[in-house]
Amino acid sequence: MNFTRTLRVVGGAVVAGVLLFAVSPAALADGIRDSQWPLSAFDAASVWKESTGKGVTVAVIDSAVDGDHPDLRGNVLPGKDFVHGGPANDEKSIDHGTSMASLIAAHGHGAGGKSGVKGLAPDAKILPLKIKGFEDDAGEGGDWADALRYAVDHHATIVNMSVDGLAMTPKRREAIAYAVAHDVLIVASSGNEAEGKVAVPASEPGVVAVGAVDKTGRLWEDSNFGPQLMVTAPGVYIRSAAASKPYRLANGTSDATAYVSAAAALLRAKFPDLAAGQIVNRLVKTAGHPPSEKNSHLSDAHYGFGFIRPLSALTADIPAGPKKGPMKDPVVGPAASAGSNSSGAPGNVGQQAREQQSGGLGAGAVVGITVGVLAVVSIVVIVVVVSRKKGGRNGLPPGGRGGFGMPGGPGGVPPQVFSPQPGPYQQPGPYQQQGPYHQVGPYQQQPSGPGVYPPAPPAQPPGR
Repeated sequence: MNFTRTLRVVGGAVVAGVLLFAVSPAALADGIRDSQWPLSAFDAASVWKESTGKGVTVAVIDSAVDGDHPDLRGNVLPGKDFVHGGPANDEKSIDHGTSMASLIAAHGHGAGGKSGVKGLAPDAKILPLKIKGFEDDAGEGGDWADALRYAVDHHATIVNMSVDGLAMTPKRREAIAYAVAHDVLIVASSGNEAEGKVAVPASEPGVVAVGAVDKTGRLWEDSNFGPQLMVTAPGVYIRSAAASKPYRLANGTSDATAYVSAAAALLRAKFPDLAAGQIVNRLVKTAGHPPSEKNSHLSDAHYGFGFIRPLSALTADIPAGPKKGPMKDPVVGPAASAGSNSSGAPGNVGQQAREQQSGGLGAGAVVGITVGVLAVVSIVVIVVVVSRKKGGRNGLPPGGRGGFGMPGGPGGVPPQVFSPQPGPYQQPGPYQQQGPYHQVGPYQQQPSGPGVYPPAPPAQPPGR
């Protein structure tokens, strides 16, 4: 998420933390794992029989990580602080990096690790890389391009970037190309602004862009979307570890991105010979869809190829396919600056246009422009006349402009008050859940029912 939104979500997590401490320590310990609904949704018990991410290093380019958190201790490498220098595994105040690391590789604590938070890839290692944006920017460094190259050079095979709003530069595009050339998979968040525009760096070719869905598989109302979106993952009411307090509860594409990185770690551990693009191919080929999208096989701007299903990705019989899989090649050099970039950072197109205008226009160009303007005016007049004759019959399709799961669309999120339920995210049975993540048989998943819209989720956590 962008840094402003990060602080807003962290603020909400503080409120959630206050609520957590209102209960007894024993009840807290028992409830934390139960509240991790994605683990039940993914059937984590079966997933961990296939892979735990052992032997895989995931770089977390973010705020620093609390490597001394009881749920993470032993799984966090020293890393590097690119803002102030030194290691990045000693964070005690900024929660975001610790939270992402815990969703990927926390192992819990206590007898058998049954207490606290557990990540989807509990045996993976975290390489924390601290960049600017999560606290004061007084340091000399902090460019994520340097952090990305460091991750590649220090044997990370997956890079989690739960950050956005970072303008692209030639240096950053070259860093993405460097990672892709070394078979490192970059996973980044689409953004939390409810915009039809995937944020940077997720929008860049060579990066897996991730959106957020709730426990019914429906797109989170604030998840950004666009043609670059690759997959979605759980990002609503997500429980994770924190640096300033034991745990937090939050929404965001950041959390969804961490789950995709964890799923990729599971796959890289089980299929070490597959290239990064082939890992993404397994995630895409086994992705699920909400009921309205159940027959979709192509990428959708709101859901990408669908929500990840790690168990299916680990067990399905899927040909390796081309090394690039569904990924596009990074764009660097002259091609990268030939058009305006998605971040709004300065490019060369505006300058080229100004140079053309300052050179003057010939007579032929003036005639051509005049003819073009007259043609456009004629078309506009025709459209207005036809529209009036139709009497407004061609309004927006049922459900509004957002489509399924978007504000105003069918299944959209209406304002409502959180309704108490027996236990946070309590599931029927130990590892079962109604809705599109419901397990059918040991290795199958399907929506709860064809053509049935899932119920609206509860209101967002306080302070979102």
